[in-house]
Amino acid sequence: MSAPACISPFDVVDGQFEAYNSQNLSTFCSFYADDAVLADFNGAITANGIEAIRARHEKLFADFPQNKAELKARIVIGSRVIDHELVARTPGGDTFEVAAIYTISDAKIVRVDFVK
Repeated sequence: MSAPACISPFDVVDGQFEAYNSQNLSTFCSFYADDAVLADFNGAITANGIEAIRARHEKLFADFPQNKAELKARIVIGSRVIDHELVARTPGGDTFEVAAIYTISDAKIVRVDFVK
């Protein structure tokens, strides 16, 4: 499934979240713009462009095949979606919290800023 232009920012983020949890790399990447960036909040860009995002998540999914994110809360404000997530790399293993601030344009994720 790819992101059609008529879907809401909520649906874009929800679709990529489901693809992330099922580790479906192609579907996950289909929700991102070609020039999307991932960044630390108020900090460095950690992945620039869809190929860097694809490579980052291909490694993540290979290294942690049971990785899952649990959605704790979601806020939608215009073209931005803020998710509070609890991530576990392995079942019963250590967890960490993250806030992901997604910016959506033309039904694609163009930027994600992570607060850790």
